[in-house]
Amino acid sequence: MDTPTPESRLPALPVRFLQVFVSPGRLTESLALNPAWAAALVAGAVLMVAQTILIPAEVWETVFREAALQRGNEIPEGFSMNGNTMRLIGTISGGIMYFIMALLFSGIVTGIFVFLMGDEGRFKQYLAMYAHALLIPGVVGLLLVPLRIAQADPRITLNLGTFLFFLPDGFLLRWATMMDLTQIWAWVVVAVGANAIAPQRGVTGAAVVLIGVGAAFAMLLAVLQPGG
Repeated sequence: MDTPTPESRLPALPVRFLQVFVSPGRLTESLALNPAWAAALVAGAVLMVAQTILIPAEVWETVFREAALQRGNEIPEGFSMNGNTMRLIGTISGGIMYFIMALLFSGIVTGIFVFLMGDEGRFKQYLAMYAHALLIPGVVGLLLVPLRIAQADPRITLNLGTFLFFLPDGFLLRWATMMDLTQIWAWVVVAVGANAIAPQRGVTGAAVVLIGVGAAFAMLLAVLQPGG
């Protein structure tokens, strides 16, 4: 019987959690051989949900009230939004969308690399890579919670718009604001994983493709956003 090599043994989730930040190459080599994704995807969802729950109810009430006014909806005098209810709705809908978007993005990546570019790989492998990469925005987002509370804005992220603040209001600034730097970091980790699956593509080439897909999604959202 063949003895498993170190690269073929899948570390425990806490170890993988650390590796995604400090040793993505070693992690993705293990995931290419053992594409476990469920535990990492659930862990990332928990981190995302925690970011919502930790924001006080009154902050969510203010955010939803301002959003309603921006859409031109008049709020009747004396009408009170329940911040706890809004937070619960945001938690449930956000958790559902987290899983949907992870599956959708992994499917798109599989379609591009496997069916369009002819690389080797399976959907389960790319899902495993992305599920672990999503731990990055999960952790960073949790670290941003105190700032979000202080600024009374749960939508604060580290994004390109932070450095392009000099741009006038409009499509370009909206697009830059939607380009979350932690998501870009996650896409680069997935690119490292794509290289572990099919080395002929190279990390740089895979990263260009993935960031391009993410940028296209951000452009679509920027167009659909009110004022677009």
